[in-house]
Amino acid sequence: MNLCNLPPWVIASPNFNQNPKPIEIQGVRRAHRNLFSSLETMPDLAERARAFHDYMDVAFQIHGWRRQESPSSRKSLRNSYARFLRGWMFDSNSVEGAALKGWVESRIGIPPTFHKGPIEDIHSDAYVAYLSDRMRGTALTSAIQAQFDVLYEFVQCEIRRREPDTMASTLYRGIHDFEEHRVLERKGRNAYLLRLNNLNSFTSDFERAFEFGTKVLEVHVPYCKVFFRADILPGSNFKGEEEVIVIGGDFDVVVRTG
Repeated sequence: MNLCNLPPWVIASPNFNQNPKPIEIQGVRRAHRNLFSSLETMPDLAERARAFHDYMDVAFQIHGWRRQESPSSRKSLRNSYARFLRGWMFDSNSVEGAALKGWVESRIGIPPTFHKGPIEDIHSDAYVAYLSDRMRGTALTSAIQAQFDVLYEFVQCEIRRREPDTMASTLYRGIHDFEEHRVLERKGRNAYLLRLNNLNSFTSDFERAFEFGTKVLEVHVPYCKVFFRADILPGSNFKGEEEVIVIGGDFDVVVRTG
């Protein structure tokens, strides 16, 4: 099941990465049309980023956390989408990471293949542990899945605005082994067909990828599979502008060792 305009098996296929189509989460543009209409009139990136933050603040009542009477209510509003992005960047196997993987599973229809350990199927202990973390993560704040919906659409609008003639880019992911990714086929000396987790951290900087592993996956990523790019929200205190969070599936990859 999913809540977008394309079936999961299409989005997850390697052919989709070579022939991408826009992914539209149902009802997001319509429900938040005032935001996206106003963004179209703003020529400055920093202005659009501020407008996005301000809109999220009001639409999801993030600014009202101080007025809540109970500690749990205050925490629920204060833990916004930004907290989950920072949690992911610190540890993708955290409860925040599980909530983000849960967004991909519910909206795109691609289940996770790794969360603290390989997930073989929905009946495995690893999947149950992921569900537990996912429920704990979504309980941390109000309407977090809806916040992720708007964030994804904002990122997609920004990418199309900045790079209207480009459909994809080459990204890099440092690894030590294939523990988090399933090898579906070896296609050459350094070429593989891998099943990536349903959400993954990449970087646009090849050299920086080696900070996270002894090998680097080089992957052709269509822009419609970019959930978040740190440079799109300047001034948000994310750890690096090269960080890119990518929706997974089956990808042709090249393994670089130097």
